Parts: sequence; structure tokens; C-alpha cells
Amino acid sequence: MPRICEVVAEMENFKKLVEATKAAGLIPVLNSGGPYTLFAPNDDAFNKLPKGTIESLLKDMPKLIEVLKYHVVEGVYCLADAFKIGKLKTLQGKELKLDLETCSVNGAKILEGDIVADNGVIHVIDTVLIP
Repeated sequence: MPRICEVVAEMENFKKLVEATKAAGLIPVLNSGGPYTLFAPNDDAFNKLPKGTIESLLKDMPKLIEVLKYHVVEGVYCLADAFKIGKLKTLQGKELKLDLETCSVNGAKILEGDIVADNGVIHVIDTVLIP
């Protein structure tokens, strides 16, 4: 079974997340470690960012790494478990708040959940989370 980054790379509409993860040097981390839960913003989520944000992040590696790690939680949390717990601590250090009523994480709508990878699980979101 493919690892998290391999699964995301094979999915449509995730080119910008893959590009940012490569630029930040996080692919080896996400492919070798784990298990992880990834809240994966799709390309539409990146397109919603203010103009110049992506370019700015790609020029500021520490900030880019911080933003990307804010989308990753250590451990495997299917949506049912994540909603029961309510809050999950990210690799960046801050918590994400999950809301069952709105099916969201920190206000980002969860579009698809429980996509299984060898070293974790992926949930697709419609917004890039900024710590």
C-alpha cells in the first residue's frame, strides 16, 4: 500500500500541496515516519489564498514548513474518532478543533475523509490552514 505522500500525489487536484511539500523537504518525513493523519488542502484551497501567498511561502521555508506541519497530526484518526476527541495536536505544535455539526476542522470544510495510506489517513479540506 502506498505511503501518505504517494497517495496524495496520485490523487487529482493536489499538485500545489505536493509542490509545497517537496519544496519544504517534508516528503521523506511523511513517507518514512508515522503513522500520521493529514488534513490535505486541495488545489482549490490553495487558489483561495490571497494573491502572492503561495509565492511568499515558497520563499520563506521556515514559515512554509510551519504551515504544512499544521496540517499533520501524529497518529491515525478516522473522522469518527477525530470528531469524538474534538481537538488534535499538530506536528507544528498547535491544536486543530474539529466540529461535527459543520463537518469542519478550524473552519475548513472536510470534503472527503478516511482515505487510507500505509502510514496513516488523509482527510481532504477546502481551505489551507494557517497557524
